[in-house]
Order: sequence, then structure tokens, then C-alpha cells
Amino acid sequence: MVKGLTGKILRVDLGERRVWVEEPNELFYRRYLGGAGFVGYYLLKEMKPGADALSPDNVLVFALGAMTGTPMPGASRNCIGAKSPLSGGIAKSEVGGFFGFELKRAGYDSLVVTGRASCPVYLWLHDGEVEIKDAQHLWGKTVFETQEDIEKDLGQRFVRTATIGPAGENLAAISCIITDLRNAAGRGGLGAVMGSKNLKCVAVKGRSVPQPADPEKLRDMAKYMNNNYMNIGNAGNMHELGTGAAAGMIGGNAQGNLPVRNWSDGSFENVAKITADAVRDQYRVAMEACPACQVRCKKVVELETESYKVDRRGGGPEYETLASFGSFLGIDDLAAICKANELCSMYSLDTISTGGTIAFAMECFEKEILTPADTGGLDLRFGNAQAMLKVIDMIAHREGIGDILADGSRKAAQRIGRGSEEYAMQVKGVEFGMHEPRLKQGLGLIYSVGAIGGDHMSGLHDTAFMQEGRGMDTVRQLGSLDPLRPDDLSAAKVAMMKNAHTLRMFGDSLINCHFVPWTLNQQVEMLRALTGWDYTTVEAIKLGERVATMDRAFNLREGLTSADDHLPKRFFSPTPRGALKNTAINPDAMNQAIHTFYGMMGWDRETGAPTDEKLQELGVGWVSAHVPAGAAVAG
Repeated sequence: MVKGLTGKILRVDLGERRVWVEEPNELFYRRYLGGAGFVGYYLLKEMKPGADALSPDNVLVFALGAMTGTPMPGASRNCIGAKSPLSGGIAKSEVGGFFGFELKRAGYDSLVVTGRASCPVYLWLHDGEVEIKDAQHLWGKTVFETQEDIEKDLGQRFVRTATIGPAGENLAAISCIITDLRNAAGRGGLGAVMGSKNLKCVAVKGRSVPQPADPEKLRDMAKYMNNNYMNIGNAGNMHELGTGAAAGMIGGNAQGNLPVRNWSDGSFENVAKITADAVRDQYRVAMEACPACQVRCKKVVELETESYKVDRRGGGPEYETLASFGSFLGIDDLAAICKANELCSMYSLDTISTGGTIAFAMECFEKEILTPADTGGLDLRFGNAQAMLKVIDMIAHREGIGDILADGSRKAAQRIGRGSEEYAMQVKGVEFGMHEPRLKQGLGLIYSVGAIGGDHMSGLHDTAFMQEGRGMDTVRQLGSLDPLRPDDLSAAKVAMMKNAHTLRMFGDSLINCHFVPWTLNQQVEMLRALTGWDYTTVEAIKLGERVATMDRAFNLREGLTSADDHLPKRFFSPTPRGALKNTAINPDAMNQAIHTFYGMMGWDRETGAPTDEKLQELGVGWVSAHVPAGAAVAG
């Protein structure tokens, strides 16, 4: 078997209460690698076309990267994926912490869960054993309470877990899976998929690690990064503050990147109150790390005031959360934002989609599409922190207006009607990351064409490529030589973003954390040292293309078309004030860029359907059977 990997895929059918292990051959690992590659493969191969995302037929994949579990900085992450109840297409999310590290130590490269248990259960993986254990006493409990009770049940400390809270149990489509109490596999509604299977938790404890082909090489590379990361890119700043530093958020506000009031405004006066610097100065009690990582980018907050008590077990708010519950809702109460972060960890809610959906509701309330009669008397205006916290609780428990909002802004707008669709800021049903596509128009392209929907991690950010620096060093490895303006949507920019997207898909299969500043060449070196393969950067980029193309095929098979590859019309107009008051996306230029992207990917230029020739080139000719004939053309 391949060095550095276990060679084992753990399979669990909850409906049949059956457990078995598959041992794929070496070529399977080289073709799909792990992480996002495994997710795309298993969803296409094993899920019935058109199956409901919340049915027993959905396939829930916990896929480690090839590097997961090794003592390399940034190598603890894993990818979780399934069919999304938000988009109806593929959902995948990479998550850090100790869970993936422990799953590798337990002897598996991936866990694939199918079926639905007849009553709530959890999985216990330990010492080569797999148990399906009763979880009825855990149902209804928060993530924090579940961790405590499982450790008591098992008589074990430091059990690593992937868990859902009430939001996942109640099938909220904006729910997520929480690992180790505070790390979110956030996007696409994965918590609801887990809840639909009556699976409360996966608990893991392991002892052994597969030996790499060249351990000395890996030790040397780890030593290099640990000694030098402070001086490479933004890693030193991450070490000090995590994401959301004042320089970035205040600068982003001046630049036009900070999202304000559901993308309806262009400036937030009190941004300094909600930055990572403010968190450090007021409520932060620690910075913590994933295994073997010196960057230590994870905030931990704790506070108790007359208004709020926040448990440190929920970690602390990173940039996406500071923005989504801060400027995006017009809120500058940092303690309330910390509380919102804790509630989302406890209930298993995606902070991005939760904040985005509440922002949608607040704009609808201010425009009198929603009234106090609809909100249970809540004054759901921008800036109302108490209303925000109440709605988070209502979403998790599907109470009142929370029942409508629990499935995201697109489905909420479909239920509310009355013109509310205009204010649902999403692509494919998935709310945006907190990065402005009117400024970063190449990222707006990736929001549009990416299989996941409004995912800011599926591409790189245009502002990194507007001048010389580490961003340009990254894309030059892929063949893009010249810096380009953020609002450029030329074929050269499309090529740059296509290359960046495929680079991300490789990274999401390897998996290494994006915050640890490994270059592509270094990642390939690591993979060679781990496996002993004669791997190259060309093979890495082909792997990224393969994953993106499989994801595209899955979405097309499940009924998505090129008509779903579009931004909300709000982004085709400038903001009323701020840096973007004279800047908007040109819809014709974006449409041209979308079809240019299809062509560059080797997909049909009109429909975005992968061609047979491209599938054969990528070594996945079998996928052609899953691409519907005559995929619809955008209108």
C-alpha cells in the first residue's frame, strides 16, 4: 500500500447497521488523492441521481487529505461533503482541529456514511473497533453538552468529535458539523444531512500513524516552516490575531471589501469596534492551534457581563463571523458578536449563512416586507443585536420566523414572496463569504461558477494579484505572469482565476491549511516525501481540474444548469456610498467571463457541461455517463 496512508476506507450503512472496510488500490489514491477528490468520487459513484439531500440515499463523506495526520504544519484538516440541502448540488467544507488527525490515527483515510438509523445514534471509532451506539439521550443537546456526555459514557477524555446540535437535528439547511466544539464544516447544510441520518456524532480516538516514505524530508520541511512562517506572507499576523485584524477590516472598509447591511451599503463607521484587535483587547483569553501547527490562528474568548456570558469552549469569532454578525447586520456590539459565535458553535450553525440569512430578514423588515406580526414582535432592524441573538436561537429550534429562515435566504424568499427574492444574497442557495464581488470581480466569477455556490474559499482574491507580491508568486507558478486590476474580467483574468480555482481544489484534496504559507512546489514535495510517488506540479493541477470537473458533473446531474451560475442583480449596481459608489460589475462582462471560464476548463462553452474529451484527458471517462445530454443553456 501507499506509504503515509492507511489504505482503508471505513464504510457505515446506518440503516442496515452494517460496518465494513474497503481497501482501494494505489491508482485510486493517486487519481483522487483524498479530501475533495474523495467527496466528488463517492457522490457521483454511489448516490442515486436526483435523491433528496435529506433522504437516506445521501452519502455523507468524512474524507482526510493525504497529508492529514502527519506532523506537518497545516496538515490536520479534513473535508466533509454530501449533497447540499441548500443548493441541491455538491456541498463540501474543509475543517481544522483534531478530529481528522485522530481519524487517521484510528486507521482510516475516510469515513463514508449511508442510510438512516432508525433512532438517534453516534459512532465510536477506537482501537480498530467501530461501534454504533445509542444517542437518544443526546438528542436535543448542544454540541458542548454532547461532548461532555459522550466522554462520560465512554470513560475517556480527549475524545475527538464531529457533532451536530439542535440546528442539525432540526434539519436546518444552514446548519453545519462542528468538530472539537469550535471548528465548523460550515458551508452547504452538512449538519442537516447528518441530522437526517439520525447521526448525532462521530467520536474517534486512535493511536497509530502510517509511516511516510521519507520521514527525514518531512521533518526538515516542518522545521523550515516552524522557523520561518512569521516572515512569510500573512502567517505572522495570523499568529498574533487570527483573521479579522484591524488593518484588514478597517482597510477593507476603506477599500470597499467589508460587507455592510446585506451588501446594500458601502461603509461601516464603527468597524474598529469589531476587529480581531478589539477581540484581543477586550475578550480574548488565548490563541490555540491545530495539531503540529505553530501559526496558532484560533481565537478563544471568554466573557461575563450583565448582558452576556460566553463560554470559551466555543472558541472565538474569526473574520467571517465578525463581519457576518457585525457590519453585515449593522451591529458594532462586539460582546454580542462573540455570543452569536458561541451560539452557532453550540447549535451547529454556519455563521456565514446564518448571518447572511438574518441580514436578508432585516432588510425585508426595514422594507416592510416582513412586519412585527411575522417576527413575533421582534424589531428586526439592522443594528439590533438582541434581535439577532434571539433569531439565532429561533433558527436552531425552528421556532416562529426562525422556521422560515432555517433553510437559508433563497428558500425563505420563496416562502415569503412579495419581492423579497431581490434581497436574498446567494448563489445556488448558498450565502456569500464576506468578500465584496464588486471589488473582487474575479472572485465574483468563482462565486458564480463554483460548484459549492457563494464560497470564498473556492478561489483566490483579486486584491492579491494587483501588484507584485506573494499573491503573484502563487499564480506565476500556474502561468499567469502579469498583475491585473481587481475589476478586470478579461480572458487573462479568467485564466488566472481558473488556475487559482484548480489550485484550491488540489489543496482541498491534499489537504493543507491555506493559512500556512506552503507554496505549490512545497506541497508537491511533501506529497512525494509522504507517498514515495514521483509526483509533479502538473499532476497536482490536473488533480484540481479533475475534482472541479467531477463536481460540475454532479451538479448538472442533480439538475443545476448554467442558469444557476449568476450573481444577484444587486452587484451590477454600485453601493450608495463608500469606495464602490462608482463601481459595479458589468453584467455583460461577467457573462462573457463565465462562458470563457467554461471553455478554459474544457467544458461546453454554452452549457458548462464537461466534454467527453476533457473527461478522458483527466482520466475519469466514467463520469460521462453522469453528465446529462444537452445540459440547459443559460437564458
